[in-house]
Amino acid sequence: MDDDDDDDGPIEATRRWLERAVIGLNLCPYAKSVHVKGQIRWVLSAARDEPSLLEELVAELQRLAATDAGTVDTTLLIHPGVLAEFDDYNDFLDVADAALEELGLEGVLQIASFHPQYRFADADADDVANCTNRSPYPMLHLLREDSIEAAVASNPDAASIYERNIETLRRLGHRGWQALLRRP
Repeated sequence: MDDDDDDDGPIEATRRWLERAVIGLNLCPYAKSVHVKGQIRWVLSAARDEPSLLEELVAELQRLAATDAGTVDTTLLIHPGVLAEFDDYNDFLDVADAALEELGLEGVLQIASFHPQYRFADADADDVANCTNRSPYPMLHLLREDSIEAAVASNPDAASIYERNIETLRRLGHRGWQALLRRP
């Protein structure tokens, strides 16, 4: 399924999260450009198990690699029906990376991870810093390596984004984060 099939569901919730949190808080200074240009492919997975999700992931990786970056620069594969538990999701990332390698797309594309229960390895589960990677639904973000390199080259302060994001979220706190996502 893609975005035409979704009015108020996972894609719309993810769009709001992208606009309010990722772009609104400037958690990713590169997101606004591809969003404004309409270069994000929004895909709602129908998968209910890991093998089906892997099939969809492989198809989306191949599609992104074969599509001109000016048309689609990045893909958000939102999969609410599978990998709801973060530990299962985290384990699946190894499978996703293996698929990327098997397709010969390592160094061409990469997969970034977002999940409602996201937790950095060195963080407590309730650390607000985890929210930098907490999306409304489990999601695999497919990115072009060339686009990442160009974005980083255009931002001399790219290495400090992670630290700045943590500071932003700690200032905002859990209440502020939840209010940001709930507002009309």
